[in-house]
Amino acid sequence: MSFGRRRDDNSTIMNNSTNSPTPSADAHIEFKVGGMTCGHCQKRVEEALIDLDGVTHARVNLSTAKVSVDYDPGKIGVHNLFLSVREAGYHPGLTSLRIGIGGMHCASCVSQIEGALTALPGIETANVNLTAASADITYRPDEVNFQGIKDAVENSGYEVKDAASASEEGISREDAASDAEYKSLMRKFWFAAAVSIPNVALMYPDIFPALGEWMPMGSTNRHFVWAVLGLLTLPVLLWSGGQFYTGMWQALKHRSANMHTLIAVGVTAAYAYSVVATVAPGLFPEQALAEAFWDTSSVVIALVVLGMAREIKAKGRTSEAIRKLIGLQPKTARVVRDGKETDIPVEEVVTGDIVIVRPGEKIPVDGVLKEGSSAVDQSMITGESIPVEKTPGMEVIGGTMNKTGSFHLTATKVGKDTALANIIRMVRDAQGSKAPIQRIVDQVSGYFVPTVMILAILAFMVWYDFGPEPNIVYAVIVMVTTLIIACPCALGLATPTSLTVGIGKGAEYGILIRSGDALQTAQKINIVVLDKTGTITKGEPELTDLVPANGFDETGLLTIAASLEKGSEHPLGEAIVKGAQARGTTIPASVGFEAIAGRGVSAKVDGKNVLLGNARLMEERNIDIAALLPDWERLANAGKTPVYVTADGKAAGLVAVADTVKADSKPAIAALHALGIEVIMITGDNARTAQAVATQVGVDRVLADVLPEDKAGEIKKLQDAGKIVAMVGDGINDAPALAQADVGMAIGTGTDVAIEASDITLIQGSLTSVATAIDISKATMTNVRQNLVGAFGYNTLGIPVAMGVLYPFFGVLLSPMIAALTMAFSSVTVVSNANRLRFYKSKTILPEAGT
Repeated sequence: MSFGRRRDDNSTIMNNSTNSPTPSADAHIEFKVGGMTCGHCQKRVEEALIDLDGVTHARVNLSTAKVSVDYDPGKIGVHNLFLSVREAGYHPGLTSLRIGIGGMHCASCVSQIEGALTALPGIETANVNLTAASADITYRPDEVNFQGIKDAVENSGYEVKDAASASEEGISREDAASDAEYKSLMRKFWFAAAVSIPNVALMYPDIFPALGEWMPMGSTNRHFVWAVLGLLTLPVLLWSGGQFYTGMWQALKHRSANMHTLIAVGVTAAYAYSVVATVAPGLFPEQALAEAFWDTSSVVIALVVLGMAREIKAKGRTSEAIRKLIGLQPKTARVVRDGKETDIPVEEVVTGDIVIVRPGEKIPVDGVLKEGSSAVDQSMITGESIPVEKTPGMEVIGGTMNKTGSFHLTATKVGKDTALANIIRMVRDAQGSKAPIQRIVDQVSGYFVPTVMILAILAFMVWYDFGPEPNIVYAVIVMVTTLIIACPCALGLATPTSLTVGIGKGAEYGILIRSGDALQTAQKINIVVLDKTGTITKGEPELTDLVPANGFDETGLLTIAASLEKGSEHPLGEAIVKGAQARGTTIPASVGFEAIAGRGVSAKVDGKNVLLGNARLMEERNIDIAALLPDWERLANAGKTPVYVTADGKAAGLVAVADTVKADSKPAIAALHALGIEVIMITGDNARTAQAVATQVGVDRVLADVLPEDKAGEIKKLQDAGKIVAMVGDGINDAPALAQADVGMAIGTGTDVAIEASDITLIQGSLTSVATAIDISKATMTNVRQNLVGAFGYNTLGIPVAMGVLYPFFGVLLSPMIAALTMAFSSVTVVSNANRLRFYKSKTILPEAGT
C-alpha cells in the first residue's frame, strides 16, 4: 500500500474521507494482484479496470503488486472489480476493512465480537481493539460482504459505526462522540450520587440519635423510609445503570456474559433483597435479617459509572500523537493556474500544480522545489530538531513548516498519497493491531466473567451454609461484592492502551512501527545488522582527498581533474565535479574527451594532455607514479577510491573519492552498544573497504563480500544461533533480508520495496532512530507489563478478599461500595499509566539537520 505499508493480508479498503464502510459517491480500494510480471501486465490490469463503468481511476504499482482504484459504489461493487481483474487473467487478493464498534466495555466484549466475525465464511482475520473501539477485518469479498459483517457484529449485541478516518474531520467526529458519551455518563453519575446521599444517610439512622429514635429497627417509620428510598433508587437502576442491563441482555442472547453481567446481577441482587426486606419482612425467620441495601445499589452504580466516564476521558488522551499529525495538515494552498495565483482548498491540488509557499506557512503537499530556497522545520514528521535547508531540486514533505524563505514547488503527491496522509494511516493501522501478548490476554479474558460468576455463587453457598448469623445477609453481601470487584476492563485495556500511546510516540520521533507484533519483538533484539551503503554511509560518492605532486597545488590538481570529468555520467566523475563546485573552483572546458575502457579517461585541458585513471593506464602510458604509491595505499586502506591524474606525461597527483560515512552513524552505533546490542555491518564490498568503514563507526563485526541474494541467508544463520535479529537497510537488494529478520527496519529515504518489506520505517533516514525505536519498544512493553501485573494482581487479590477469605482471621469483610470504587479505579489506573508514555523522551542523540 502507501508509504511502505506491509500487511500479512493483501489489501486495504477505505472511503477517501471517512474510512466508512458505508458507500459514498467516491470510494477508494487498494488490493494486491497476483500473476503480474511485467509492464504489459500492469497496463492490462489498469485497462481492465478503467473500462468498467463507475471506475474513475486505476493505478497499478508493479513493484508492490498492488492496485489502487477510485470508483463510484453507486454504479459498481467491489465484487465487479475483482471479477474484472480475474477475467483479465490475474488473481485479486483479500480485502481489508476497518469498522467502528459501539458498546464495548471490556475484554470479554472483544472475544465475543472476534468469535462472531471469525465464524463467518470468508473472514480471514478479525482484530478488535477495545481502546480504538474498532475492528480490522480481512476477508474475501466473493464470499462475504459488508452487510454480512455488520449483521454478525449487531447480532452479537454491538453497534457498527463509521471508523474515524485519518482526517481532522474524522478525529473531530470521534472526539465529539467520546465527549457526548462522557457527558451522558456524568449526568447519570450525578443523578445516582444525588440519590445515594439520602440513601447512605437514612440507611444508617443510628449514627444520628434523633433519626435513630424516630425510625428504630422493625418500626413502621423505618419501613416507610425504606419504601421511599426504594422508589428513589429504582430510576438509578433503570437510567443511571441502564447500560448494564442492556449489555447483559445482549450477552445473554448469545449465551455469554460480560462486565455488564457482573454489575447488573450484583446491584439487582442487592435491590431485590432490599425489596423483600421492605415489602415482606415476615418472610425472614428473624427481624435482623430483614435489612435493606438501597445504598449498595445506588452507590455502586454511581461509582462504576464515574469510573467509566473517567476511563473515556483518559482513553481520549492516548491518541494525542494522531491528533498532532492530523493538525499538521493545511487547509488551503496557493497555486499558479493560467498565470494567476489562486488560493484553493488543499484537496483540489493536483499532481503537477505549481504551489507557492511563503515564510511561516505549512507546505500543503509533497513536492520538489522549483524556485527559491528556505529552511523547513520537519520535526513533527522526521523528528529532526533543526530546520533543514532546501534548495531547487530537493523534496519537501506536506505538513512541514516553511521557516525563512519563499519558494515555488511542483506538486508530486497530493491528497491521500502524501507522506503525511500515509503516515497517519499507518499509525492508525498499527494502533489497531495486537501484540502477541494481547492475544493471550484476550483468551484468558474470555473465561474471566463466567469464572467470577461461579466464584460468586460458591461464595454465597459457603457463607449461607457456614457463615455467622445473619447468614443470608452475609451471603448476599459477599456475592454482590465478588461480582462487583471483578474487573475485566482493566485486563482488556492493559495492552492496547500502551500500544496506542507507544506507537504514537514512535511517530513523533519519525519512527513508523507497523504492528504490535513488531513493537513487542523489538524489545528483545540483541543483534542489529546494518547494511553499509546508504545506511551507514550516504550512498553516493564524494570527493574526499587531494594529493598534489610535481608542482601542482590542490586547486590546480582539482581544476584539471574536474575539467576532464565535466559532463561525465560516471558516479566517480560526478563526485569530482561536485567537489570542485562546492570548493568554488573554476572548471574550464576540455577538448577531445575520450573514455578508455576499464582504465580511465583522457582529454586536453588548457593545452595540457590530461589523463585520469588507474595504475594500469599509467603503466601503459609509461608514466612514473612511484612517488604516489604510499599515498595510494593509505587512501585505499581507508576504504576510499584513489585515481591518478597526470598532465603532459607527468604525475599531477591523486584524487580520492569515497562513499562517506553519515555524521550520525558513529553515535548511533554507540547508542546501540549502550543498549547492550551487538552491531554487525553487512556489505557486498570487499573486506578492506568494509573494514575501513567499520573502524570509523565502531561496529562489532563485518560480513563482507556478501551478494545481495545471500544477505537473507546470513540473517538466518544468526537466527539459527538463537539471536533476535534486526536488519536495517534501504535498497531493493535489502528487501529479502528485511523480511527474513525478526524486525526489519527500512531507512525512509530508501526504496519503496525496502520500506514495503520492513516492520519499522525510519522516516528521517537516521541510524539514531534505530536505537530510539528499540528504546520506545522497551519502554512500551515495560508499561504493558506494569498494566498486566496491576490488572491481574488486582483481580487475584481483590476477588478472594471480596469472597471473605480475611474474615475468619481478621474479621474483615469488604463493602460492595468499596469494591465498586476499587473496580472503577483499576481501569482508570491502567489507562493513566499508559498515558505516562506520552512524556517519554528519547535517550538517544538526535543528529543535526542535514547530516
